Formats: sequence, C-alpha cells, structure tokens
Amino acid sequence: MFELDGKVVLVTGGGGARVGTGAGISMAFARQGAAVAVNDRDADAAQQTVRSIVDAGGAAAAFPFDVRDAAAVNEGVERVRGELGPIDILVNCAGGGSQLPFREMDAGHWTRIIELNLFGVVNCTRAVIDAMCDSGWGRIVTISSSAAFMGSAIGVTAYGAGKGGATSFMRQLAIEVAPFGVTANCVAPGMVRLPGTKGDIGREVPASAYPPVGRIGLPDDIGALCVYLASPEASWMTGQTVHINGGAYTT
Repeated sequence: MFELDGKVVLVTGGGGARVGTGAGISMAFARQGAAVAVNDRDADAAQQTVRSIVDAGGAAAAFPFDVRDAAAVNEGVERVRGELGPIDILVNCAGGGSQLPFREMDAGHWTRIIELNLFGVVNCTRAVIDAMCDSGWGRIVTISSSAAFMGSAIGVTAYGAGKGGATSFMRQLAIEVAPFGVTANCVAPGMVRLPGTKGDIGREVPASAYPPVGRIGLPDDIGALCVYLASPEASWMTGQTVHINGGAYTT
C-alpha cells in the first residue's frame, strides 16, 4: 500500500543540513520506491539528504536552486526531467520565517518571507502543472503550518500570512486541475522536533507545552502523511488541508 515505484518526486527544501522536515519527507518517499529530486538552496544540504537516501538503498539526486527565482525553478525542473524523468509528485516544503514582531519588520523583510512561503510555491507549481495535466496524473502537496490557522505570540505574522496564502492557492488550484487527474492538498504541521534536538526547531520546549498526545512531532510523521496524499490511494482527496499537530489544534 502507498507504493510509489517508478514515480519521480521533487521535494523543495529537502536539504539535510539539520535533518529537518524536508529531509524526512524526502526519505519517506524514497522508502516507498520513488526516485527523489532533492532541492535546496544549499547544494551541500541537498547532497547530504541524497547521501542518506542512497546509503539506505534508495534513488535520489540533488538539484539546488532558489524557489523564489522563477527562472531558476524552470531550469531546475528541466534538469530533474532530464536526469530522473517526468515529475509525478511535487512537495512544496521550502519555507521559513523569523520570530520578529510585525512592528519591527521592514517592508523588505516582509517581502522576502512572503516570496519564500507563497511565491516559491507558485513558481514550483507553475513549472510542473502543465505536464501533470497533460499526462493525466499528478500530485501536489504543500507544507502549510498551524501558523496559518491560529494566532501566535512568537512573532510570525509574515510567515503565517505566506503559509495562509499558499494554503488558499492549493485550495483554489485543486478545483482547476481535478478534471485532469491532478490533486492538490496541504499538510499543516504543528510543533516539529528536529532529530538530535530537544524542541521545536532546536529550541528547548518544556513538557508543559507539548500537545495532548504528549510529544512533539517528528519529520517522519510529516513524511508519512505526504506519502499518503501523493499515493494512488488518495485520488479522491483534493483541495484539503490536513492538520497534523498531536491535538494542539483541532477543527
């Protein structure tokens, strides 16, 4: 079940410099038999994830480019097609923000975060969507965030706005491409712990702040959900946002 043998998946932000969510997603797809195109702005980080996949017996190659640069995205996607074949699955994982209050954020800072979290998703989706529709099959999974749905005192206004925009984009796109056999969904993680750290994105998190299930999420948790949404078994699942947060946020 959920086998993806013969499929090619492009995972943006899949570098393994910190063995984060993107690397976990990349490795989850490789375990299901997909050939993984690992993207990251940092070529060394992308290659680190590739080495982990290949060492485990999987197939992967590194494709460094900046998702904010539409021309670079188009060139990168063409390289993936040339080396691995047509892209069947796109996972938009590249993203990020800063814990800076809105009143301290200048216009340039705001723009950079929106470009990464929203325009990066648009650029990558635009680069693959025509071929997916023409082939009659495709899967797009975009990593959103609980920050797009609930307020926070941390200072993530731009990050939440960018993720919210990307989530709405997927919801609207899903309707357009559904007749062509292409699905578009979002995964909205809550607090995720990076392996080797004690908390969220390397920060100490007290047990009192844990979600109801009693632990912080792991990259493998996110990867498993992405694999399902990209599988043939999820063909009736589109235009949805799946929250995965240990019960910290429920709808």
